[in-house]
Amino acid sequence: MKACILHSPGPVETNPLIYEETPDPRPREDEVLMRVHACGVCRTDLHVVEGELPPRKSPVIPGHEVVGMVEKIGERASRFRVGAHVGIAWLHRTCGVCEYCHAGRENLCESPTFTGYSADGGYAEYAVAPEKFVYPIPEGFADEQAAPLLCAGIIGFRALRLSGIQPGGKLGFYGFGAAAHVAIQVARYWKVDVFASTRDERHQKLALKLGAKWAGGTFDEPPEKLDSAIVFAPAGEIVPAALKGLKKGGVLALAGIHMSSIPPLDYNLLYHERVVRSVANNTREDGEEFLRLAAEIPIRTEVQLFQMADANRALNALKHDAIQGAAVLQVLAQSK
Repeated sequence: MKACILHSPGPVETNPLIYEETPDPRPREDEVLMRVHACGVCRTDLHVVEGELPPRKSPVIPGHEVVGMVEKIGERASRFRVGAHVGIAWLHRTCGVCEYCHAGRENLCESPTFTGYSADGGYAEYAVAPEKFVYPIPEGFADEQAAPLLCAGIIGFRALRLSGIQPGGKLGFYGFGAAAHVAIQVARYWKVDVFASTRDERHQKLALKLGAKWAGGTFDEPPEKLDSAIVFAPAGEIVPAALKGLKKGGVLALAGIHMSSIPPLDYNLLYHERVVRSVANNTREDGEEFLRLAAEIPIRTEVQLFQMADANRALNALKHDAIQGAAVLQVLAQSK
C-alpha cells in the first residue's frame, strides 16, 4: 500500500514524511482492517512529526482521525461486518487491567497505545485497530466531514465537559482551530455564550459565523467575565490571560496534548477558587457519546482537503495557521 511514513522527526518545513510503498497491515484476531477513505490532520500529528512528543515507534505512519470501510475482520472479531462505515481515533488500545482502566478512566491507562504515534495510523491506504476501539460512523456524515470528529470533536467535547460549563453560561475559547470549530457547535446547542480569542482574523470571522457572541485577539480581554474557558492553542503564555478572564470559581481546561511552558502565575489569578486542569486523551465513552450528539445536532465540519501525498503540505499549512476549520487527507485506496 501507499503511505506517508515518518522515519525521523523534524521540522515540517523540511517535509519529513516520505510517501512510499509499505506492506499492507494484517489484522490480528481481535482487530479489523480498514480501507482508509479520509484522515484528518490534527495538531497532535504536528507534535509527533516534529518530535515535540518523544518518539514511541519508528518508523511510524501518523494520523488518528481515520475514516473508511471495514475490509477484513480478525478471527475473533465480530462487532463489525465487512463494508461497515467506521472510524479509528487516538486511543488505540488500553491494558484493561490497571487501576485507571478498572475505574472507568481508560484515558489515563498506564500502558496505552495511540493511533499514529505508538501504533501506525491513517496516513495510509489501509489501517488496523482493535474492534473494541473502532467507532461506527453515524449516518449522514461523509468521510471528509466525519474525520475531524474523531479527535478534534471528541477532545473538544471532553474539554467542554471538564470545563464544567452549564447551559446559559459564558465560555471562553483560546485558539480557534479544528477542535474549537466543532466544540462551538456543541456549546451553542447547549445554549452557551462563546467568546473566542484567537490571533488570526479569519478564525475570528469563522467563530462569529458559527455563533460566537464576541471574537477578538488572543490576549484581548473578553467584554464579560467567563464561567469557564478552554485553551486549545498549544501556547502556555495564554494561561495567565485566560485566568484573568474568569469569574470567581471559574474553570480553565487545557485541551492540548503538548503545550509550551506556562509562565509564573500571580497567585491572585488562581485565588477565589479558580481551577486549572488538563484534558488527557479520551475514553471510548467520550467518543460514543459525542458521535451520538454530533448526529443529533447535527455538527457540520468545515474542511480543507489535501491528497494523501501532500501530507507535508497540509502539516505546513496547519503549523502556520493557514487552515480554516480542519485539514483532511483524501485517501482513495483501491479495493482488493
